[in-house]
Amino acid sequence: MGYPTHTPARADAPLPARWWLALLAALLLARIAAMIWVPLIDTSEPRYAEIARLMAQRGDWITPWFEPGVPFWGKPPLSFWLQALSIQAFGETAFSLRLPALAAHLGMLVLLHAVARTRHGQRVAQIATLVFGSMLLPFIASGAVLTDAFLSLGVTWSLAAWLMVGSHRAWYWRYGLFLGMAIGALAKGPVALVLIAGPLLAALALDRRARAQWRSLPWLPGLLLFAVLVLPWYVLAERKTPGFAHYFLLGEHVLRFIQPGWEGDRYGSAHERAYGSIWADMLLAALPWSLVLLTNLRQAFVARRETWRWLRTPGTACLLAWALVCPALFTVSGNILWTYVLPSLPAFALLTASVIATWKTPRAGALFVTLCLVVPTLTLGLTAFATARPERLKTEQTLIQTARNALASDGPIVYVDHLPFSARYYSQGQAQRASRHEILALLDDARVAVAIVVDTGEVQALQQETGQRAMVLGHNRQHTLLLYHPP
Repeated sequence: MGYPTHTPARADAPLPARWWLALLAALLLARIAAMIWVPLIDTSEPRYAEIARLMAQRGDWITPWFEPGVPFWGKPPLSFWLQALSIQAFGETAFSLRLPALAAHLGMLVLLHAVARTRHGQRVAQIATLVFGSMLLPFIASGAVLTDAFLSLGVTWSLAAWLMVGSHRAWYWRYGLFLGMAIGALAKGPVALVLIAGPLLAALALDRRARAQWRSLPWLPGLLLFAVLVLPWYVLAERKTPGFAHYFLLGEHVLRFIQPGWEGDRYGSAHERAYGSIWADMLLAALPWSLVLLTNLRQAFVARRETWRWLRTPGTACLLAWALVCPALFTVSGNILWTYVLPSLPAFALLTASVIATWKTPRAGALFVTLCLVVPTLTLGLTAFATARPERLKTEQTLIQTARNALASDGPIVYVDHLPFSARYYSQGQAQRASRHEILALLDDARVAVAIVVDTGEVQALQQETGQRAMVLGHNRQHTLLLYHPP
């Protein structure tokens, strides 16, 4: 296994098409299986799913709603638009909500293949798509109700367009930089522009030819296109729910990252982490392929003169900066999630593929296929486990279904003290939260059966307080479902 100490030659031996397509199909089928059979897992997936459900139900395409009466200012609406449209087209299922993320993932694979084929040839392009498709975080995000896949699609389109526009004049490359910026700004906000600007500045600093390429871009019509696509929603969102711009632009884009444990989050809690943790997240997110690059770092250092020449080749500075921009940006932030590195992983996959293409050992092919199948195999195992033991998952789907089957149509479902996001989503907003005191008052006035969901450790005390009239119907990893029949 070797590090590419020069720009890799265009490969003259592509992978057999049937094997390449078979591996891609295996990755896709494994992900679709999990999208269908694994329920929405707390907390992020059902939280965003409920926002999309409310958007589809209310027909409000300007303001995402966290719950009725509470606007969601934490993210722009692109992911919710697509998820709500998917609900309207295919019904309200976990699969339909996850389908837009899969489409974004496939879009990134197409872009990655185009860039890799142009720079390094078909063999590296095939390897890069398989590496990215089987990488841990991209594989998870490709079928999850999150916003990160859409941000990553925007960043990937912008930077792929930059790398392609020098040799391809098609409109989707010439204007791709600006279209990607628009997608990113509508998916996550101004952070997308920062993630795109970093690699471009690196290219301009290290590659003289990049400056001529910069001047050749259609800046005036491109920026006008960006403004037309993005600014109307931002203006309408602030006019409809004043305060959005201050919370989103200052709180979500500045205070969240400079204040560990930020207390201004209106929709959850901050994620306080040690500074620099994002680099460990990067290695985790890129498994199993991060191990490949780590084993080649020493060789790159030994051949540092050749490595430096490689870094000076056209487009390489941008590619390397793209692979590093996310962990570099969030190094000094203590309020982070591992999904923040996703936009950097297409470039990481391409760099890894250029290493793998130099493998010469007799068992290189078998090792490559094995690494490709690690994550999808584990996912299929998780899918089987989720199907056999749904009560062990961090979701309220099973308890909500059991409660609905046991209750009359007007019977309430009440969670004691805390209402998980998955309970809100799977009950279609009907589940309620109440304190212990409020629960007892509700039961005193009840005329129909009431479903009560309580932490498992509090079941015995609640049964005593209700005169043993609450019967256990089911449980999951955290909660127990009780059915109370009034006297």
